[in-house]
Amino acid sequence: MPKILIIVPAYNEAGNIGRTVEDIRSVDAAADVLVIDDGSKDATAQEARSHGARVVSLPFNLGIGGAVQTGFQYAHQGGYDIAVQIDGDGQHSAVFLPQLLAPIAASRADMVIGSRFAAETPQGFKSTFGRRIGIRFFARLINALTGAGVTDPTSGFRAHNKKLIAAFARHYPHDFPEPEAIVAARRINAAITEVPVVMRARGAGSSSIRYFKSMYYMLKVTFAILLHMVRKKE
Repeated sequence: MPKILIIVPAYNEAGNIGRTVEDIRSVDAAADVLVIDDGSKDATAQEARSHGARVVSLPFNLGIGGAVQTGFQYAHQGGYDIAVQIDGDGQHSAVFLPQLLAPIAASRADMVIGSRFAAETPQGFKSTFGRRIGIRFFARLINALTGAGVTDPTSGFRAHNKKLIAAFARHYPHDFPEPEAIVAARRINAAITEVPVVMRARGAGSSSIRYFKSMYYMLKVTFAILLHMVRKKE
């Protein structure tokens, strides 16, 4: 059986993290659950531990990229075969973990993304209209540049094999890294596929992406993607 680590980045998610950990453990009790407490000011770490998760508490808020990279470093040092990222806000349903893991277990993909927008995805929470426009823009940009064929490039529900665990332990994009990580993976010839998933609305708290930051986010991520394309391969 592959050794699996579930990486759960969390910032001020005390209201959601317990349910998230329980959801994961109810589907895959054999996987190790690691909550990266990204400098939270609430009881995120205590809640995660009380529900049986391992916890790494960062001394201050690094942002989603720094938190996820910490998880990849833990996975790399621990010799894990697969690392799965699941957001700590409860939006990702662990019931889809088997579908997410299957292509990697069958050596058909290096990265598997849980997509809200794949053709066969049932109806579920798909974010606001404005964000869907941004997601569609990034999908078209990334597909045109890399041929990845993704529909949900901002999804934080994804699985990675040892090749990408090692790569992302060394370098992982910061701020809002999911679209950029796809480009970075394609530049090392990683095979990427998607599986349909249903996501839920956030149960408590608020998203780290605010409306007033949306244009900045679009410009910053677009620039980062283009910069990745012109960088020399390592």
